[in-house]
Amino acid sequence: MVFSSLLFLFLFLPAVLLLYYCSPWRIKNLILFLASLVFYAWGEPVYIVIMLISTVTDFIFGLLLSNSKRSPVWRKTIVVSSVIVNLGLLSYFKYADFLINNVNELLGTQIPLTELALPIGISFYTFQSMSYIIDVYRGTAKAQRNWIDFGTFVALFPQLVAGPIVQYNTIAEQLRKRSVSIEMFAEGVRRFIIGLAKKVLLANNIGLLWDTISSSDAGSLPVLTAWLGIIAFAFQIYFDFSGYSDMAIGLGLMFGFRFNENFNKPYTAQSITDFWRRWHISLSSWFRDYVYIPLGGNRRGLGIQLRNILIVWLLTGIWHGASWNFLLWGLYFGVILIFEKWWGLKLLGQSPRWVRHVYALILILIGWVLFAFDELPKVGHYLQAMVGFTGQPLWDSNTMYFTYTNAILLVVLIIASVSRKKLSTTNNNEGKSSLLNVAWCGILFFLSVSYLVDATFNPFLYFRF
Repeated sequence: MVFSSLLFLFLFLPAVLLLYYCSPWRIKNLILFLASLVFYAWGEPVYIVIMLISTVTDFIFGLLLSNSKRSPVWRKTIVVSSVIVNLGLLSYFKYADFLINNVNELLGTQIPLTELALPIGISFYTFQSMSYIIDVYRGTAKAQRNWIDFGTFVALFPQLVAGPIVQYNTIAEQLRKRSVSIEMFAEGVRRFIIGLAKKVLLANNIGLLWDTISSSDAGSLPVLTAWLGIIAFAFQIYFDFSGYSDMAIGLGLMFGFRFNENFNKPYTAQSITDFWRRWHISLSSWFRDYVYIPLGGNRRGLGIQLRNILIVWLLTGIWHGASWNFLLWGLYFGVILIFEKWWGLKLLGQSPRWVRHVYALILILIGWVLFAFDELPKVGHYLQAMVGFTGQPLWDSNTMYFTYTNAILLVVLIIASVSRKKLSTTNNNEGKSSLLNVAWCGILFFLSVSYLVDATFNPFLYFRF
């Protein structure tokens, strides 16, 4: 089940909201937990067992860590055990076949593949569950003694399958006590509709252009067509993922939760360092708090800092998928960030703003080529098309046709991606919707639903991670 489906919009969500608000406080988390299990099991009921194993295991580990009389060695053993269990499950389902394939190719063996489907959202809820154990170990959070509350944290359906990654210490108090005002609920509805429109009206439509161009032989693509294609993908993945994050944050508000922001106008970045402070903020924050800083961060000299950056970005790349292109993608950004940290940012600081912006966008788009194609030969062929090494002209009639038929959509995408309008509120006064806002949200919802009625192209790109 996905948020951008008629089933979710008109059956699942209304039913859960009705049950939630008609129930006494003491069972509200139980309602959310059970609803989340139904939501997850709708697509693949077998893999709900994997999520429950991870949940129960970390709940028990958390209780063991709560005993302050245990020795430091014992506590470290608990944390290491939790990490092994969580990463073991993630690695088996996500990386086993990748490793087997490479061993077979390298050694000429014929080890059979597991051919297991990747459980949806396993990368996200695994990191959330691990954050709980680490927070309890560090003493920044108290162990959760109510299994239903902890299960709600891990399985909470608004952000279960594609984030944002919610660290336990940011939500622990909300699990225990929260309330929803009319203004907060209205802001949640508004935020959800904005996310739905971004996903359905923007991401899906520009995704059709990318689907058309990427399915063509890269050797036959004119230079500008290749650039238009990767620009289309850049917009698709941004509005797809940020739209999902908006919907998740909006749903959280409807149930009294305040999730942290996951995007902050990333395509306005002035450097790659700036870009990664704005894109998928929850993932960057997770790696910073649980990998980069524990490795020493920037406290032990430039050499150690650059090493830590490279480690984090290799892990970030492989987190996204079991494929060499993701590892290369992570290495690509890791090297650029090392360059910027070393002296690149000083050089950029002396450049005009437009130069910094163009520099960032070009490197981002090249990165999206690495991200978009699972097969490295396709990556190479597409990059060659972008720089004209395939012998094709600068443009052709198809380039003009693609540009002309998508011109209005591209203008809307550009404006929407750099808009200065704040999409979240921090005080109640901002949550009071004006008549104009209500009408605008009504129009967006109507258009989104109208699109979904006949939609045949409605992917969520980050579901595969």
